[in-house]
Amino acid sequence: MDGFWWLLAWGMLAGLDLASLGQLMVGRPLVAGTVAGLLIGDPAAGAMVGMTLELFALDLLPMGGARYPDYGPAAVAGVATAAGVPGVLGLGPAIAVALVVGYLGEQAVQVVRRGNSADARRNRVGLDAGDVACLRRVHLRGLLRDAARALLMTLLGLALAWVARRWLPLSLRGTVLVGTVAVGAALAVAATGALRLGGRGAARAWLAAGLVAGAAWVVAR
Repeated sequence: MDGFWWLLAWGMLAGLDLASLGQLMVGRPLVAGTVAGLLIGDPAAGAMVGMTLELFALDLLPMGGARYPDYGPAAVAGVATAAGVPGVLGLGPAIAVALVVGYLGEQAVQVVRRGNSADARRNRVGLDAGDVACLRRVHLRGLLRDAARALLMTLLGLALAWVARRWLPLSLRGTVLVGTVAVGAALAVAATGALRLGGRGAARAWLAAGLVAGAAWVVAR
């Protein structure tokens, strides 16, 4: 696969950006997917996959003890699936692969959290005493755990992308149908999230006004 090592490194960085390091938004699917597309030589596929996954991720807030899919490595895997496929024909399989990787990443995040909690308990005496060296060691081990998780998720995603590109038994009609389902699901998830975040009363009215304005702009073009 062209750009394999670059994609692997980028997926790991995007996974770390979710919570452990930076939080510079490079782990957002739109950013992660677009950059992955540039790395693999197909920026259009990267933007297409990233935008679709962003609809799934719009209402997620990766904070506190919340559970959430890891869409950074997922976007990289999706782009690797769709790259080089004409038009939107690769979108459906790409989103399917990305969602599998994203939700497996959610489970992997819980494993890392449990490891971090156990490490903190083992070093409780030093942490409670304010031992800076102990704090550094615990923090570094936490970063390394999350880096290993992000690396493994990206590696798994690239493997799934290779399998999907090589062996997925879809006809042209099947590919179009899968793509239609993927886009429809993304729009439904985004709409549900917008309604939940919009609340009620005046906020819901502003949301409706935005939808009308957006629809009018699309029709006018």
